[in-house]
This record gives sequence, C-alpha cells and structure tokens, in this order.
Amino acid sequence: MANERAEQYQGKTTGFVTITCLVAAIGGCMFGYDVGVAGGVTSTDDFLREFFSNVYAKRRNAHENNYCKFNDQGLAAFNSSLYIAGLVATLVAAPITRKYGRRVSIICAGIFFLVGAAVNAGSVNLSMLLLGRIMLGFGVGFESQAVPVYLSEVSPAHIRGALSVLFQLATTLGIFSANMISYVTQKFSPWGWRLALGTAAFPALLMSLGGYFLPETPNSLIQRGLTEKGRHVLEKLRGTRNVDAEFQDLIDASLLASSIKHPFREILEKRHRPQLVMAVLMPMFQILTGVNCILFYAPVMFLTMGFGENSLLYSGVLLGFVLVLSTFVSIGLVDKLGRRPLLLSGGLQMITCQIIVSVILGLKLGDNQELSQGYSIMLVIFFSLFVLGYGWSWGPLGYTVPSEVFPLAIRSAGQSITVAVNLLFTFIVAQAFLYLLCALKFGIFLLFACCVSVMTIFVYFMLPETKGVPIEEMSLIWTEHWFWKKMLPEN
Repeated sequence: MANERAEQYQGKTTGFVTITCLVAAIGGCMFGYDVGVAGGVTSTDDFLREFFSNVYAKRRNAHENNYCKFNDQGLAAFNSSLYIAGLVATLVAAPITRKYGRRVSIICAGIFFLVGAAVNAGSVNLSMLLLGRIMLGFGVGFESQAVPVYLSEVSPAHIRGALSVLFQLATTLGIFSANMISYVTQKFSPWGWRLALGTAAFPALLMSLGGYFLPETPNSLIQRGLTEKGRHVLEKLRGTRNVDAEFQDLIDASLLASSIKHPFREILEKRHRPQLVMAVLMPMFQILTGVNCILFYAPVMFLTMGFGENSLLYSGVLLGFVLVLSTFVSIGLVDKLGRRPLLLSGGLQMITCQIIVSVILGLKLGDNQELSQGYSIMLVIFFSLFVLGYGWSWGPLGYTVPSEVFPLAIRSAGQSITVAVNLLFTFIVAQAFLYLLCALKFGIFLLFACCVSVMTIFVYFMLPETKGVPIEEMSLIWTEHWFWKKMLPEN
C-alpha cells in the first residue's frame, strides 16, 4: 500500500517549515493581486477615460445593452495579456527550476512582478500598459512554476495538503487586498488607478527579498548532487535527525531523475499517463468553472446588473472576503477529509449557484433594465456561495493535486504543463468572456454550470485520493485505481 512507507517518516511540523511556506506563498499573493486589481481599475471612470474612451462612452449611454457595455477586445486584452505572457514564461521557467532550483525561479518571479508594477503605475498609453501586464505575466509564469512545487516538497506528508493550500490562500488574500485598495483609491481622482496598480510593487519586493533567504528544497538539492546539504535542510525542516526513510526515498527518486535527460519526452510515456491527464485536465477544469471571470470582472458585472456606482467595488470586496474565508475551510479539512470530498461537494455547490444566477438574470434582467434591490441582493448571495464552494475545492486543489502527483524526475515538466494549461485557458476565457457575456447573456452561467458538471463527474470516477501519501510514493496510487491500473504498462 502507498501509505505504508509514510509510517516510517519521522518529524513534526516545525516553525521553520511554516515560515518557509509562508514566505514562498507570497507569490500567490502577487498573482491574486494582479487578477483583482485589473477588475477594480477597469470599472473606474478615470482609467477608462485614459485608455478605453469608447468603453467609457458606452458605459455612460443609458440605452446601451446591459450585457454589452464592456464588450471591447482591447479591454479584454488588458486582462488577458498577463496570462499569455505567463504561458510563455512557464515554458522558460521549467528548465531553470529543474537545473538551478525552485528558489531561483521564485526570485526571478519577484523581479518581474516589481518591474511590471512600476511600468503599469507609470503608463501613459495603452502600449505601455500592456507591456507592464506582460512583465507581470512573466512573473506569474515563474511563480506558478516554482511555488506550488516548492510548497509540496518542503511540507511533511501528513499536512502537505494544508501547506500547499497556502498558495491559494495567498492568492485569495491578494485578490481581497486588490479589491480593498481599488475601492479606496478610486476616490483619489484622477490618479487613483496608478496607486492601485503600483501598490503591487510592495509584495513583489517582499517576494524577491524573501526568496533570497529561503532554503532550497531537499528534493532539488539532492537532484542536483548536493546530497549532504539536502539532508541537512531536510533535518531542519522536519525538526529531527531521524529522517532516514524520507531521505532514502529522495535519493531513490533523484537516481531515477538523473537518468532522465528529456523530462518532457519522458512525461509522454505510458507509465506517466495518469499524471499527464491530471496535469492537463485539473487546471483546465479549474478555469472552466468561470471563477476567474467572476472575480476579475465582478465590478463590471455588478454594474451591468444595475448596481450603483458606490457599491461597485464593494461587491468585489465582498467576493474577495468570501474567497479568503473559504480557503481557510480548505486548509482545515483537506488533510482530514481528503481531496475528493472537497472537490465533489464544491462542484455540486457551484453547479447549483450558477443555475440559480442564470435563472434570475434570464427572468428579471432585460437588455435595458435594472434589477430590483431584492433580486440584486439574491445575486450577491449566490455569487458569494459560488465563490465559497470554489474556494474550498477547485481553487486550492486545482494546484495542489497536480503538484503532488508527479515523480521527482518529471515534476518540473509536469508543473510546467499544469501552469501552461491553466494560463492558456485563463487567457482564452478572459479574452472571450466579455464577448460571450454580450452574445449569450445569462446563458453564459449555464455554460459554466455544464463545465462544472463534467469535471465533477471526472473527479468521482477518475481521481484517486492522495491524502497522506508521501510525495515520492505517489506513483503507487495509480496501480490501485480501478481505471488507471488498466492503462499502465505491465511490469
């Protein structure tokens, strides 16, 4: 059984490992802030007048279709350019993370975030604005490649899920902070949007400096031939010198890793088929929930539905707070209940909420009407319940599961594929969302509900439980699964 080796592992949850994970998770905060602040500034008049005057004119037109006020591909490109840049960056970050360590990629991500925030805050035209978003995208690519892997490798097996969820918690805190700051800075006309975009430089600086002081993971050190240093770090992380069982697993994994010169070619081998499927489908499903659109277009959508100007960013703050709260729920339950129960329950809750939102909009919001206060409050409630369900399930576990299932030899390549798929679908959905909202109207939420239905069925039948399984013993779970054991080559 896969869990038998875990009983031989020694150690405890040390303050050192907790602080290390907290510092590394700042990368998630940066990602979340850049997602949240984009939605905040694109709902303010000063920003729209400066860069998207046609959208500003449509917004002021009382006769404009409710669903089409913000349908502008330039505005969509401002949001989505970050993700296509991140897609390119993660392919570059994969070999760097493998050859030079996770820590180097974390530092590079911090530097890219710092430069991008500065360029965005000082933007004087659309080209400069997009350049800043592209630099931020490079930061997203590097941190998404390195941070989830870093967290999964330094965490003890029995709390790996909770510590890995720190990345998502930091992301949600970043979104919440961005919404709060956008809400405050909109009052500083006409330069409030510059302050909102530039504030991202502070966590970027923390990430760059913090990355310098982080220890490299034992897995990466041993893989690069620094065996004694790797054991020393492992002992420090576990708070004991009795780490022989775990250290031997790392040595065995490193020997296998050193024999593989082309990890991207290796990952296509039949014996890695289950992990490859998870690396592609988990991040794809995570984005097809529609949550990113709801989060970074929340202010736009609430305006579309007839909410007043003063409550515009406040609504985004509410969703950000709910997302943070739900992530704490995930941290508390992921290593007790397991990954599957959270993914299944979250999926069912999201499906229900999306159907109800679609029905309310379809029946009560016409092309040129406004919702009554009662129905507006109902929408806020069900959007919040949707975000709550996402926050304890697919939000954190869409990153956690792919980051923990790959063997060391192909872990960086696997994470690269996971991040690339995530960013590719985020780009596609972000670029198409405003157009689809205009074309499908309330039906777009039924489309997302169908996607969540498919992914919930997939989890029920195809995803084995990974709770408590040592990261270097994870390959054994596939040999015990009813479907995947038929797909694996015979020994």
